[in-house]
Amino acid sequence: MSFMLMQTPDPRTIKDALPDFTNVTHIFLPINDNPTASVAEGGTHWSLLLVSVVDGVAFHYDSMPPGNQNEAHYASQKLSRLINRPLRFINLSDSPLQDNGSDCGVFVCLNMRHLLLKRLLMVRTDNKVSMSLGGRTVDAAAGRKEMLKIIDEFRREGERRRSISNSPHPGRKSRSPPRIDSPGANRSKSPRHG
Repeated sequence: MSFMLMQTPDPRTIKDALPDFTNVTHIFLPINDNPTASVAEGGTHWSLLLVSVVDGVAFHYDSMPPGNQNEAHYASQKLSRLINRPLRFINLSDSPLQDNGSDCGVFVCLNMRHLLLKRLLMVRTDNKVSMSLGGRTVDAAAGRKEMLKIIDEFRREGERRRSISNSPHPGRKSRSPPRIDSPGANRSKSPRHG
């Protein structure tokens, strides 16, 4: 979605291709620095933009600052036009930092999960939520292992569902097909006369 926003002069023209944001309170938007729409695998860095629609604030989390600050600011401006609401952009300087050049995607996923599960879903709707990640550490290696485990569980579930849907009676375990004997095998040895 962020790529569509960045490449479209007027984001309202792609409104039908995007989710309906009418009753949405928060939008999680991964940001990539790929400047060219024709190169799908382009870009070198990911960061996270969390938009609080209810508060009119776009929070940017980048594990390798300044990273995608300009791209995130531009995406928040485009999103503001799309949702027809002003958004104040805040580049959070206390985001957990990666210690290599390859964990940015893992940081985006783990920060997104933390913000959703430990912040937004843990408070009452009338309370203010701190969106700072200051002091939070991210274990990228453990995060990668956890993501691989989740992907493997989804893969196994998909295989299980496919095997059920391919069975002759969905919901029951698949049995071997009925045995078909050669022609005449079930005929009695004495001919029948009518």
